[in-house]
Amino acid sequence: MKQLMLGNEAIARGAYEAGVRVSSAYPGTPSTEINENMSQYEEVYSEWAPNEKVAVEVALGASVAGARAMSAMKHVGLNVAADPYFTASYTGVNAGLVLVVADDPGMHSSQNEQDTRMLAAAAHTPVLDPSNSQECKDYMKLAFELSEEYDTPVILRVTTRIAHARTIVELGERVDLPLREYKKERKFVAMPATAIMRHRYVEEREKRLSEAANTMDINRVEWADKEIGVITSGAAYNYVKDALPNASVLKLGLAYPLPEALIKDFAKEVKTLYVIEDMEPFYENAIKAMGIPCSGKDKTGIQGELFSRKIAAKFAGAPEPGPMQTPDIPIRPPVLCPGCPHRGLFYVLSKRKLTVCSDIGCYTLGALPPLNAVDTCVCMGASVSMAHGMEKALGKESAKKTVAVIGDSTFTHSGITGLLNMVYNSSIGTLIIADNDITGMTGHQNNPTNGRDIHGNPAPKLDLEAFCKAMGIKHVVVVDPFDLKELERVVKEETSRDELSVIISRRPCALIVKQPGIPYFSDPELCRDCGMCLKIGCPAIKKVEGGVFVDATLCVGCGLCAKVCPFGALGPVKKGEAI
Repeated sequence: MKQLMLGNEAIARGAYEAGVRVSSAYPGTPSTEINENMSQYEEVYSEWAPNEKVAVEVALGASVAGARAMSAMKHVGLNVAADPYFTASYTGVNAGLVLVVADDPGMHSSQNEQDTRMLAAAAHTPVLDPSNSQECKDYMKLAFELSEEYDTPVILRVTTRIAHARTIVELGERVDLPLREYKKERKFVAMPATAIMRHRYVEEREKRLSEAANTMDINRVEWADKEIGVITSGAAYNYVKDALPNASVLKLGLAYPLPEALIKDFAKEVKTLYVIEDMEPFYENAIKAMGIPCSGKDKTGIQGELFSRKIAAKFAGAPEPGPMQTPDIPIRPPVLCPGCPHRGLFYVLSKRKLTVCSDIGCYTLGALPPLNAVDTCVCMGASVSMAHGMEKALGKESAKKTVAVIGDSTFTHSGITGLLNMVYNSSIGTLIIADNDITGMTGHQNNPTNGRDIHGNPAPKLDLEAFCKAMGIKHVVVVDPFDLKELERVVKEETSRDELSVIISRRPCALIVKQPGIPYFSDPELCRDCGMCLKIGCPAIKKVEGGVFVDATLCVGCGLCAKVCPFGALGPVKKGEAI
């Protein structure tokens, strides 16, 4: 049976067919759909973990117990999981353990262009790099086999285009493997004496894998004109085949360790050797270190994605591609949705001219005009710790002009320890938890604060107020971010304190709990064209000659615009009344 599948969907299918029993992950674009699809298979236990570190530890525990297990994450999630991942390379596995890591060339939804191959090389673990959905499925099954054969965690690395592209996949049946026998082994106790011995094993394992890579089917040569030879993998392979159809190609399915003998043999046969790869010159540097002349990044550069037209221009002498955006089509930056609860929060923070340390999530969009409210955004949980650092550097008066903003899901991911640090070290400051009852930006996944598990079933719900108070924080206030007057009063009061406080800005995501749905309109007789309603940055409100126009196809009737209008010019359309 054949089916059109997303790369992420095919990865889940491959894990299912490989007999995976446990899957733990934290959502992060472009990897989110992997565990969402895993949750559809009843034979597999799947869960959303609070963060990637926990997810990898869960998967490692299941592997040691004898069950094939996996964890999926985006590239920066591997940073969070680095502690267990690097040591798991030493301990090895019992049943197969695979980490699926989705890189994001071009930073479509990420804060950097980190290349997972670099971390894998540092940890001395193999990496598979599929180039379509069929390979996503097939490589996933191979990853578990390699994991068990070589006693190692294996990374399946995809990029955004592979994760989110659809190609035909041939489906197979699930292999219901029995649990592997659990044996008490010293290798799983990573204390110095044991780890020293295991490090030697890791070095030997890497040599064996590198030798085996020379004859693996997933590393293959496609001969054509030998004037030009290209070494490539993953998404870049598809672009190479399109842009340089006459070139001979060495396609690497195993991104690390590299098949040195195969590469040398290929290089001898071609006149000019190029290495075409997304992101860092990972292959190129390694091949040059083998003493083989080649080039690639001198033409493509390191930044951004590769595309067929770019490769054709740089390597085949085709005309330089023009800009993707035509002059008469305006650029549309990402914006907070109409009715988004974060809009009222950032309107108030901007109005009060506070320094805002933000975190990763929908609310990061508060950095954009016209709100312009966000000063910093680095990584999950950093908002809390950075605000604390600012206070310690500048003194307590600075803390009264600084707030940290973090989402409910991100707070459980990595904000808790930052807040504990603030409590423990007597910080003066205010943390605002933007609680929209969901993990928003990655597509509405449940989390420990909303009382539902990955399947939507009831689950214990973290009480944020009680939790913060249990830390010893005396001042914990809940406020509706659309009650602008009360929100401003609370922000003013809490930021003036000489002690730590927490504001929970609570209103459900507008895409989950719908607003009244009655669109608003602007009365031209009352409108004074003051522009106050434009300051909230709602995409439903447009500037027109002599005032503003509210687009009824976008307006959800949240009423925030009416609350900032000083002249009462904005209000809901009554039934039967024309807009």
